[in-house]
Amino acid sequence: MERNSTMSDVVIRVENLCKEYRLGTISHGTLYRDLQSGWAKFRGEEDPNVRIDLVNTGQLNSITDRFCALKDISFDVEQGEIVGIIGRNGAGKSTLLKIISRVTAPTEGTIKIKGRVASLLEVGTGFHPELTGRENIFLNGAILGMHTWEIEQKFDEIVKFSEIDKFIDTPVKRYSSGMYVRLAFAVAAHLEPEILLVDEVLAVGDIPFQKKCLGKMREVAQGGRTILFVSHNMDAIKKLCTRTVLLHEGKVVMDGSPEEVIGKYLMNKMGCLGERTWPDITTAPGDNVVRMRAARVLDQNGKICTSFDVRDPIIIELEYHVLEEGHHLHVHLSFIKNGYTIFSSKDNLDSPWRDTVCPTGHYRSTCHIPGDFLNEGEVSIYCAITTVGTGNIGHVNIEELLIFDVSDRMDPGGVRGNYPLHWERQGVRPRLLWNVKNHNS
Repeated sequence: MERNSTMSDVVIRVENLCKEYRLGTISHGTLYRDLQSGWAKFRGEEDPNVRIDLVNTGQLNSITDRFCALKDISFDVEQGEIVGIIGRNGAGKSTLLKIISRVTAPTEGTIKIKGRVASLLEVGTGFHPELTGRENIFLNGAILGMHTWEIEQKFDEIVKFSEIDKFIDTPVKRYSSGMYVRLAFAVAAHLEPEILLVDEVLAVGDIPFQKKCLGKMREVAQGGRTILFVSHNMDAIKKLCTRTVLLHEGKVVMDGSPEEVIGKYLMNKMGCLGERTWPDITTAPGDNVVRMRAARVLDQNGKICTSFDVRDPIIIELEYHVLEEGHHLHVHLSFIKNGYTIFSSKDNLDSPWRDTVCPTGHYRSTCHIPGDFLNEGEVSIYCAITTVGTGNIGHVNIEELLIFDVSDRMDPGGVRGNYPLHWERQGVRPRLLWNVKNHNS
């Protein structure tokens, strides 16, 4: 979407922004070499340590060991806009907010900001753990450039909103993560910054407080202030934001209305793959025994889908042709997350041909994954069709056959219950049967 804005309307201007991180060893290993590199960069000269690394290791470590989190990003944000920033994990969303809030510096490019910025990037950001909640309110206000009397005018409102009045004079190091978030958001929203940056940190609050925060952000925006909101909650993005920016691998790939951008994000365009077909059987994966014809990820209504809530059932549908008789064929699926197999499944118990050879013909197999089983994150599927027996001969082997994404709407009606924090990063989080009794009652 083309945007023509005058500088008088623009409160954030991002131009050609890049951010690189070095992987592995930090810097060049010694203070002397780091100073050499810094001085060369300041003078616009070649880094002398590039040659040293090449001689010592045979690799240009200063180039090859770098990860580009943001790549040539440019956009404007006008006063009063609520801009949602979405994308898969690792797309660069949080890095962008950290640069805008001056937590970290860009490698290249510029950011121009008009007005005071308050940010809520992660639990406890900007709080001193040894100070009380009261003292941190005044500290944050002072950082924003507010006078003591201005903070005092807002103090009671902040405490009331955060609902931690009993603990306001307790050092925040003794707060729970939920209390941190309540106070941090109340401070950021009530101290009247012109620009408010909010990361996914709201996900650690309970459901009523999240709704309360979203309502407050609407109120803040209606007052003419600007909000940048990073979230995986597409419902919140749709309800709150007037505009959405989609990041993918550190680049802006779409900037437009929330409906359009979210629609693109949820389609099979950002790495997810909901269907694959091979119309020509002669070039389809497989051999003269079996050929794969199609694979799909389906929702419970039988529609192709790549985005699921943790509570949704998921169906994997496979179509293949058996071209040669005389084989005990088994289908194997491995579900992979972050490079690790989280679980596998075979059709060897449920196939009608588990104890006999498969006749030739066109087959359709479906694997049903129940709701409340998978954890959040992107899942890819490895598929194999093999002849089971002596040698276990493989006929079809396909990496990343399908890719889909699982997210959590943070609704207490699911396996989460009233647990407010991020779930641990396991691949699965099944809903198991628990029985809890009080033997003293």
